[in-house]
Amino acid sequence: MTKPYDPAEDGAQMSFDGRMSYGDYLSLDMLLNAQKTWTNTHDEMLFIIQHQTSELWMRLAIHELTAARQHLLGGKAHQAFKMLARVARIFEQLNSAWDVLRTMTPSDYTAFRDELGQSSGFQSHQYRQIEFMLGNRNKAMLRPHSHRPDTLALLEAELAQPSLYDVALKALAQKFPLPDAVLNRDVSEAYVPHEAVQAAWTEVYRDTETHWELYELAEKLVDFEDYFRRWRFNHVTTVERVIGFKRGTGGTGGVSYLKRMLEVELFPELWHLRTEL
Repeated sequence: MTKPYDPAEDGAQMSFDGRMSYGDYLSLDMLLNAQKTWTNTHDEMLFIIQHQTSELWMRLAIHELTAARQHLLGGKAHQAFKMLARVARIFEQLNSAWDVLRTMTPSDYTAFRDELGQSSGFQSHQYRQIEFMLGNRNKAMLRPHSHRPDTLALLEAELAQPSLYDVALKALAQKFPLPDAVLNRDVSEAYVPHEAVQAAWTEVYRDTETHWELYELAEKLVDFEDYFRRWRFNHVTTVERVIGFKRGTGGTGGVSYLKRMLEVELFPELWHLRTEL
């Protein structure tokens, strides 16, 4: 009989008493005990893990977006490009996760929905932070976080600094003059599209060889927003498939609210210029 393979014979570490193990490094005891279910229904575990893993991916997205913004401010565009490409792939992962959640039927969800109380993904402060970082800034969206002073301070601090798109426009302004209303606006307010910005980006696309770095920056932003839009669309269709047009647990209109969010453009001029080319 063939002797069972022993990895130790090839040098594998097999004893971890007092040493760093895989579980120690990843804090797996804490992570894998964070799935507290409120009912004995089978699909509640799926629902919890879906949202917890989404929050972990969003945490990484914030990490990458923060660094990308800093690199752009420091004139290190190529380092920022790698991070923006990674964020697009993160949202590709988030899009794929909806396929798993869609295996939950309306009957499965109804069995534990009441236990959610008023909790809703609408209240995700990390999602709100990502939107604020990208330039979709609506101060009304601070209110769901007013019960947590630490979270509220985090979001207010984000509103006090330029968004990723504001930083991209500063890079654009180094090659094309942009009006004061764009460059010195109140960054805590939502960005309003400007014809001068669209004209500048259009010139970048008309002469990509001369403005290659700006062109690459623009395409990285569009690539990310493409995945971000798909994530929103998949969110809408998943919710409609599971609860129809019922009001959301957090009090929003559910599908009607999510469909309204589909209309939001993060980098508007980068989409509108395509009609002019």
